[in-house]
Amino acid sequence: MPFVIYAAPNYTPAATTFIDKLASIPNVQLGLICQEPVSWLRQETSSKLAAFAQVENAFDGNQLLAAARQLLAQRGNIHRIIGATEQIQIPVAEVREALGIPGMGVETMKNFRDKARMKDLLRKAGVPCAKHALAASVKDALAFAKKTGYPIVVKPPDGAASQATYRANNEQELEAAVLKNNPSPGKEVLLEEFIQADEFSFDTFSLNGKPLFHSISHYLPNPLEVLREPWIQWQVLIPREVDEPQYDDIRQAAFKTLETLGMETGMTHLEWFRRKDGSIAISEVAARPPGAQITTLISRAADFDCVSAWGRLMIFGEFEVPQRKYAVGAAYLRGQGEGKVVAVHGLEQVNAEVGHLITDARTPQIGQQKGATYEGEGFIILRHPDTEVVREALGKVVSTVQVILG
Repeated sequence: MPFVIYAAPNYTPAATTFIDKLASIPNVQLGLICQEPVSWLRQETSSKLAAFAQVENAFDGNQLLAAARQLLAQRGNIHRIIGATEQIQIPVAEVREALGIPGMGVETMKNFRDKARMKDLLRKAGVPCAKHALAASVKDALAFAKKTGYPIVVKPPDGAASQATYRANNEQELEAAVLKNNPSPGKEVLLEEFIQADEFSFDTFSLNGKPLFHSISHYLPNPLEVLREPWIQWQVLIPREVDEPQYDDIRQAAFKTLETLGMETGMTHLEWFRRKDGSIAISEVAARPPGAQITTLISRAADFDCVSAWGRLMIFGEFEVPQRKYAVGAAYLRGQGEGKVVAVHGLEQVNAEVGHLITDARTPQIGQQKGATYEGEGFIILRHPDTEVVREALGKVVSTVQVILG
């Protein structure tokens, strides 16, 4: 029975779901490395674990390696070590190389984590992507702006989920955004042209470099706009028409992207744009499962368990291609104001009008602290065979539900 290690920094709701599902895969012994004590897990989940090691910093490759060696001494041969967090991918790859565990190595992972390196490789391969540059100073940033014009996106080269990401509309905003990232030679900030377009993701299951199954999500609106406008309740829509010819161009570009970056086995989360003239551009891609409930959306669209399927793919190199059946969407319930949730309005009306479409929901609770991201304090997931039915229902949810903070 293979011994597999899952590495995670914290017990977020997503991490807990991954741990529980991986530990439930038949004929697998799961070991866990985490910054938080195992006693913080639900007993029904912790009881499924074969081994555990705690570290101070799960993103420190040396600490992760020491913990893996500890579990190796306890349980014997490590079949695989995996993680779903963006920032943990290179430390996990370092452990693989140090202990001779199969899986993608450090240099390949750098292609996915270093966004400037990524775009250099993609541009060389002829893949359409946003213009970019690294800036070690405000002077460098202003020189880039002079060539490309405004707006400009400013972010760390190894960022994730729009963290520390800013849109600069003029020289003053650009200078402020660059200084917030505190750049210097060897610690540059990444600059990108701001593409005026609709934004999507392209999520893929791959085995030995071959794409097996993919999903496309439409962001409504773009995450950067959601970050700038605190009143917006974000939506993500997976259309049923993913396999139709209208997406042939992004399929070709996405698969070429994965080949160029050296994708082997696992899931990837690629973000891309479609301009008003119909042309596309790749934004960036991560070698891990998507966040923001997108794994749940993919699961509901094809009636399978996306997380468990990822686990079997990573552990056994097996993947049964599911049949796409539905359009699916998520409406993220985002509070108005600051502080804690003091009231939630409109849920009864939503249940009455579109309740028959709801598959999953996490409703904000009174007293709950304001969420740390644009995903807000809860979500409602809906599905139907007709994409337009789901699109209209998402609009109904975000125009009806109000989460009040105070």
